[in-house]
Amino acid sequence: MMRKLSPPWQVLELVAHRLEPETLATAACVCKSWSASLSSDHLWQPFCSAAYPSLSNLHPAAAPASVPYCKLYSLGRAAEKRRLQSPPKPDLSMYDLVFTVDVQNGRSCVATVVCPGADLKPDRSGVFRFDIGVESDNLVAFEELDSLRITWNVVLQGLKGVFTMMDCRGKGSFVLGLEGWFSKELPLPGCCSSGAASGLVSDLRLGLREGGGGKVVVEKISVGVLSIVSWRYVCIDDALRYLQHFLLPF
Repeated sequence: MMRKLSPPWQVLELVAHRLEPETLATAACVCKSWSASLSSDHLWQPFCSAAYPSLSNLHPAAAPASVPYCKLYSLGRAAEKRRLQSPPKPDLSMYDLVFTVDVQNGRSCVATVVCPGADLKPDRSGVFRFDIGVESDNLVAFEELDSLRITWNVVLQGLKGVFTMMDCRGKGSFVLGLEGWFSKELPLPGCCSSGAASGLVSDLRLGLREGGGGKVVVEKISVGVLSIVSWRYVCIDDALRYLQHFLLPF
């Protein structure tokens, strides 16, 4: 019986230059001799430099314990796949949440709202920003803006969890009809994240109108979560994924 011989490495080299990276990586898994031939730097350097130039620059920097180009390409490809993956759907929904906002002026209550998440109308662009109306029966006129205290909590239905989005004192950036506050940077989820931050801030704005006698009343409250990198509101799913770390048991 005639014994089948592996093609000489020279043939493999000639064929290898015509292969795509995925096919080349698969062929390198056939046996040790194929792996040695098809994992050489001169084959993988063009692929790595073209697709992941920043990783390719690590090759000489890592000398004398140089990382092979095939390994650098593999790392870059894995990172690219992770980046392109759609994030999982959050375990929370707006139906699980209740928004509570309190506006205090000294010892007086200016406005208090309790609004189930299911009743909030999402923004047209799908971001985590909501307008909450204040019932006319609860309108209280006030004058001293410097003594305001604004508190916004997100509560899990059934009082199973509470997360404070904002607790601010003092005057915000006042423009009649648009009094705004930003929270401190929100904490990063996790028990080992002391001192770290999430890159997110809460945003709360009061829709004010004149109440007579130089006083104003709150007729609308707007709340949202922004990224401090882009200063844009984050999407609803991103905000829910963040909140579930503080509201749901793991």
